Amino acid sequence: MEKQAEGSLFNKHGKLKKSVYEEELHKLQIELVKLQEWVKAKGKQVVIIFEGRDAAGKGGVINRITECTNPRVVRVVALGVPTEKEKTQWYFQRYVSQLPAAGEMVLFDRSWYNRAGVERVMGFCSDDQYWEFLRACPYFERMLIRSGIILIKYWFSVSEEEQEKRFQARLNDPTKRWKLSPMDLKSRDKWVEYSKAKDDMFSYTDTKISPWYVVNSDDKKRARLNTIHHLLKLIPYEDLTPPPIELSPRIPEKGYVRPPMQEQTFVPDIFGKENSV
Repeated sequence: MEKQAEGSLFNKHGKLKKSVYEEELHKLQIELVKLQEWVKAKGKQVVIIFEGRDAAGKGGVINRITECTNPRVVRVVALGVPTEKEKTQWYFQRYVSQLPAAGEMVLFDRSWYNRAGVERVMGFCSDDQYWEFLRACPYFERMLIRSGIILIKYWFSVSEEEQEKRFQARLNDPTKRWKLSPMDLKSRDKWVEYSKAKDDMFSYTDTKISPWYVVNSDDKKRARLNTIHHLLKLIPYEDLTPPPIELSPRIPEKGYVRPPMQEQTFVPDIFGKENSV
């Protein structure tokens, strides 16, 4: 971001101005397309993990990353509750099946770290399963990295006050109410338990080869820009986007007669000028 007077960047509430945010986001999304083309051309495998408390802003960052990228190259994985069969498998098994092939980037909206978070706090795993996960996870991630996968882990940190504000906003907005699952509401009363679980998780899995990068996400817009900027700095990509294509003039086909328009069924133009107030 080019240096500007601090007062021109933020609004009266101390939040990043919408105009500044949109301008910077556009620049970063252009770079994300370059990253995508490099990953595809070089056959790279990239895994990015997004973890954090409920309503911490993970989904917003993922949406901004994928907004201008190709879903065939940049893929989001958000697994649901494991099936009865999956519960009997090696814990990492269903995540391994989602790992990228050459030329793909996979964004995990929550990941194998469910075991160290919600499963631990809500009692969905035994103590033995939990501690085995913490011991095994660093070795699992080391294997991924040694195989050539670029692994990046982000933890979104939100304050208790800001999380409560976002919960209330979701409750009051019919388009966002679905985001609050019964599990989210239960987690609201377990702030300290989640804090302890996160601290234990970091003590085992915040390693030199696979560190956690913490994002302060109380300001959503800044969190999005900071995360994308940091991601682009971590990966030494090159600009391999194809050059602009010059389109040749269209030549109308002779002898083609279009069927009558009235024979087609059109969607009603409810928002057309003739229907406007």
